[in-house]
Amino acid sequence: MVPVDTLTLVETPEGISLRLRAAGMMPRAAAWAIDFALRMVVVWFVSLLLAVLGDLGVAIYLIVLFCLFWLYPVLFEVLMDGQTPGKRAVGLRVVNANGTPVGWVPSIVRNLMRTVDMLPVCYGFGLVAGLVDAHSRRFGDMVADTLVVHVEHHHGHHSAPAVPAVQSPLLLPAAEQGSIVAFAERAKQLTPERQQELANLLPQLTQARGAVAVQRLLGMASSFLGRH
Repeated sequence: MVPVDTLTLVETPEGISLRLRAAGMMPRAAAWAIDFALRMVVVWFVSLLLAVLGDLGVAIYLIVLFCLFWLYPVLFEVLMDGQTPGKRAVGLRVVNANGTPVGWVPSIVRNLMRTVDMLPVCYGFGLVAGLVDAHSRRFGDMVADTLVVHVEHHHGHHSAPAVPAVQSPLLLPAAEQGSIVAFAERAKQLTPERQQELANLLPQLTQARGAVAVQRLLGMASSFLGRH
């Protein structure tokens, strides 16, 4: 099954279904560029202030560099709901793979792993990993078990139609369940003909065609969302 997008369906221990839309490499690169530019501005400003202090100024400057390039992302990710200024500007957030807020250890691990992702040049390993991985994770995210996801804005959000739940005849992994939920959420934006065209692509799942297939997919989405 081809996913509608990079939507991941995660079920918490409390039985709550979370839909996480993983961010691709382009928005992540944009967020990194914004953070890098902000840090360069701070470095330039601090260097001007410390230039008159001689050796003491150099020592303080090195400490500031360390904080900006190693502590900056960790502190923002843990204390600011997974968002550095760059991620906030682009609408991204770092979370644990189960959808919970990222903590100190995962954040430290994913950021220390940048030393690997940056190899051999220009985040080469990280770029390749992100393009290959289904959730656009670089090596740091894989090791720390974290995701960079789009921040969902509920204003104007289209929820899945409230139809009676239908059990899926097949055992689907979370990613494919997320695709069904995404289809249901977007159903109102599609013409009936387009809905049926998409539903007809899954005859083994719906065991029907046309409008009946659409209704069964909507029912499965309700089931995946924990409705009855």
